[in-house]
Amino acid sequence: MEFKQVTAVAKANVYFDGKVVSHSIFLEDGSKKTFGIIYPGTYHFDTEAAELMEITDGACKVQLAGESETKAYATDSSFSIPANSGFDITVEDGICQYICSFLS
Repeated sequence: MEFKQVTAVAKANVYFDGKVVSHSIFLEDGSKKTFGIIYPGTYHFDTEAAELMEITDGACKVQLAGESETKAYATDSSFSIPANSGFDITVEDGICQYICSFLS
C-alpha cells in the first residue's frame, strides 16, 4: 500500500523493547495512520480513539477487551477496536505488518 501527499514523522514509536515498531503519518485531510511491524510475542494495547487495524503481511491473533474469543487475522484482513478499549495481539511466528487508522 502506498500513501501520497502525507506528512511523515521520522521518529519511530517503539514499544516492548523494540518488538513492536511503528511510524506515524498524517494525510492531507488531517487523519492519522500508523504502520509498522510486530515481532513474535503477546502485547497489550489500550485505545483512546477507535481504530481499524489492517494486516498487510503475516498473521496474528487478537482478543479484544471484554471478549473471551480470540480471533485469527492474516494478510489482507482487518479488525476494529472500539474507542476507550484495548486488545491483546499475539504473533506466533515471523513478523506481522500492519496499518492502523485512527477513526473519529
